Amino acid sequence: MSTTAARLDTAANKDDSLIIAGKRYRSRLLVGTGKYRDMNETRAAIEASAAEIVTVALRRTNIGQTPGEPNLLDVISPDNYTLLPNTAGCYTAKDAVRTCQLARELLDGHTLVKLEVLGDEKTLFPDIPATLDAARTLIDDGFDVMVYTTDDPIIAKRLEEMGCVAVMPLAAPIGSGLGIRNPYNILTIVENASVPILVDAGVGTSSDAAVAMELGCDGVLMNTAIAGAREPVLMASAMRKGVEAGREAFLAGRIPRKRFASASSPVDGTFF
Repeated sequence: MSTTAARLDTAANKDDSLIIAGKRYRSRLLVGTGKYRDMNETRAAIEASAAEIVTVALRRTNIGQTPGEPNLLDVISPDNYTLLPNTAGCYTAKDAVRTCQLARELLDGHTLVKLEVLGDEKTLFPDIPATLDAARTLIDDGFDVMVYTTDDPIIAKRLEEMGCVAVMPLAAPIGSGLGIRNPYNILTIVENASVPILVDAGVGTSSDAAVAMELGCDGVLMNTAIAGAREPVLMASAMRKGVEAGREAFLAGRIPRKRFASASSPVDGTFF
């Protein structure tokens, strides 16, 4: 059965959970914790998003590694959320692996991580050879790796075959808000995947999130689009609704595009 058919069959059976590393989630929106004005806004926005998986940039956020400073875990409890430590800011495979190992130590053996190894400070595009290297090392070390990558279908499939539990292609450069620049590549990745595919980076507003879900993506991860909005809490709510609407539209099945009009009511049997 194809991936798309399997997802439609799941919806028909009334269980449309997102499953990552064997755990079920109701929400398909994953959110970050950076760039907010303060911890209270962070908490309020995450609550409004209804996200269950919250990603944390270990190099920028204190979750216990810096005693005496505000601790994110005081407002985002691991009892209520699945924390997803990420390697944002890492430019080598070695640094990314070390960051994940630190997260495992700080979080009592936690193994679910988001891997990103950056290759360029201006675009923040991933360094694919280094990403492949780090993913292989982490998987061999027992980590459940969700991996940030380009929208290259070949690389996405290779990361899946290596054992990554989710593949996360960018829609556009990180923080750009440009939306999905190459929907056909994303669609190709989705159609050939047997692990969850989540758009990561480039979303700017709720319609972008809806488009990602309408393409068949299993979820969307975002931070800047919410935290950088004029009203982050309101945008978090909008993003939640966009993801939900896009998922429902994908499962419902849109009508085909046509060049010409098609009457919505039959003309047979009319009086004139």
